[in-house]
Order: sequence, then C-alpha cells, then structure tokens
Amino acid sequence: MKAPKIKQSPGKKQESILGWIFCSPYLAFSLVFFLIPLMWAFWLSTMDWNLMSDDKKFVGLSNFINLFKDNKVQAAFINSYRYLLPIVILCFAFGLVIALMVSCLPEKIKGIVAVLFFVPYLTSGVATSVVVKYLLAYNSIFSVFLRERFGIDVNWLQEKKSAFIIMVILVVWKMSGYYALFILSAIEGISEDVNEACALDGSHGLHKLFHVTLPMITPTLTTVIVLATGLAFGIYTEPYLLTGGGPNLATTTWQLEIYNASFTRYQSGYAAAMAILNSIQIFVTLRIINVIMDRFNKKFGW
Repeated sequence: MKAPKIKQSPGKKQESILGWIFCSPYLAFSLVFFLIPLMWAFWLSTMDWNLMSDDKKFVGLSNFINLFKDNKVQAAFINSYRYLLPIVILCFAFGLVIALMVSCLPEKIKGIVAVLFFVPYLTSGVATSVVVKYLLAYNSIFSVFLRERFGIDVNWLQEKKSAFIIMVILVVWKMSGYYALFILSAIEGISEDVNEACALDGSHGLHKLFHVTLPMITPTLTTVIVLATGLAFGIYTEPYLLTGGGPNLATTTWQLEIYNASFTRYQSGYAAAMAILNSIQIFVTLRIINVIMDRFNKKFGW
C-alpha cells in the first residue's frame, strides 16, 4: 500500500516561492561569476591557447603534467607555506596584542585608536610597495646612510632573506589591524559577569588571558587564522612591484606566476591549470587547519 502524498498548503508553497525569489540574486551571481568561470577554466586548462588567436589546440592533461616539471611552479608551491607560517603567526599575535591594548583603553578614545590601527588596511598596496621600493633601493638615502655611518651594506630587495622578510613585514603591517578588529569585537562581547568573576577569583593578566579570554573567543580566533591563511595564498602586489618574484624565485607566488604565464608568456591554458592546482592546495590546507581548529573549539566547548 502506497503512503498518501502530503500536499503542501498554498501558504507553504508561497513561502517556498518567496524563498527562491529572495535567493535568486545570489544564485544568479554564483552562476555568472563562479560556476560558469569555473567550468570555463577547466575547459581552458585542457587547451593550448593564448585567448587571442583563432588557433586552439586540445592538449588534454599535458598542462597539468608540465606543472610538476616547472621550477617556477615548485617555487610558488613551497613559498606558499613559507609565507603561510610567519604571516599567520605574526598576524594572529599582533592582532591579539593590538586588540588587548585597545580593549584596556577608556571608552572615549577606544574607537579612535581602533580606527587608527585599521588605517594600514585601507592603504593602497601599490602605494606602499612603491614607497618601500624607493626607500630600500641600494642607492637610496636610507641605504647610503646605513653604509656610510654603520657599515651595513645590504641590497635589501636583491638578497633572498631580506627580500622575503620585507614581503612578510609589509603584509603583516597591512593586515594586523584588520584582524585586531575581529578579536577586539570578540573580547568586547565577553560578558561583564565573567570579568567580575575573574576579579573575585584573583585571575588577572596572563592567567586570565590563557584560561578565560582566549577559550571564550576561540571561534573568532579560528576565523582570523583561516582568513590569514587565505591571505598568505593570495599575495601578489608586493612581490610583483618590489622583486618580480626574485631573487632566484625566493619571493614568487602563485598569483604572480599565473599572471606571468597568462599575460606575459600568453600561455592561458597553462595558467588555468596552474590556478586549478593552486585552488586544490588552498582547499587541502584550509581543510587541515579547520580540522585542527575544530578540535580546539570542541576542547573549549564550542
């Protein structure tokens, strides 16, 4: 015996239709700017085409196979993790310190100080990179002063270690204040009853930070770490303007190599394959970080 079909009431149907209507702008946006470009990228990755010529050649998986032989791709893959560790750790640390300092300020100036720390995020990466490039050029006033007065002879942007450190410093300087606002919001959201209970129990300073504050804002810290991870995989402006990915590929990134492959060497199919491999690396890395952070969240009851 078949179970009777349950008919939706007219009100339920109207709610369902209304829901789809409200979702339609987002669905249309996802279709036009995500799904269609994604399918086109997969198709393009199987072609040898420069996007301009009428001559399109199907090469199958050759582009993906060639990626594993390309030393530039290997450098971009390794540099992703070289950027990842210092950027995530330093952005997290400085963001936390900034948030803790601002949270201790009087209410009258707290908002102003928070905005001041946010200003670097609003600064153009191009403008910042150009200023740094002229400041740290080998014949700049700053470099000449260090050589003549202190005997420090460093070609900042042409040596591997110094060039890489400069990239990291620029990114951390720009983003720490932005992540600090997330952490500050979470700290401000802690109930006053909790702070009063800590005061009564004699929990202050580092003890309160590690046993009360951080466990209570773990979900926000997870968000900050995930965002900083995505940032580390998306660096482009600084190496493009300061070093061009050098010296000896020490500062190159996925975005820089994708740009060079597509718009400098006109290998658009190869660049599409590179972008897909990059997205796979980001997805796997974020999944690992999410699993680790989920364990921390569960440990603290989230």
